[in-house]
Amino acid sequence: MSKIRIILADDHVILRQGTRQLLEHESDMDVVGEASDGAEAVELVSKLKPDVVIIDVAMPGMNGIEATKKIKEILPGTKFWC
Repeated sequence: MSKIRIILADDHVILRQGTRQLLEHESDMDVVGEASDGAEAVELVSKLKPDVVIIDVAMPGMNGIEATKKIKEILPGTKFWC
C-alpha cells in the first residue's frame, strides 16, 4: 500500500513543523514538501505531485485560495485541507 503524499503550505514555520511532527507518526502518510507561500506551494505541487495539500488561506503574496485554484488546474485530483 502506498503512502499518502502531503505538502504543507503555511507562512508560519512553527505550524508547519508541528503539523509535520503529527503526520510523521502516521504510517500511511508522508510529508514530501513544505511551502511558505502560495507561489512556492504551486511550484512544489507541479514538481512533487502530492495527493493532499494542507494549505493556509491567509499567506503573503499569493494566498491559499489563489494557490488552490492554480493547483487544481495543474493537478485536478489533488485533495485540499484549508
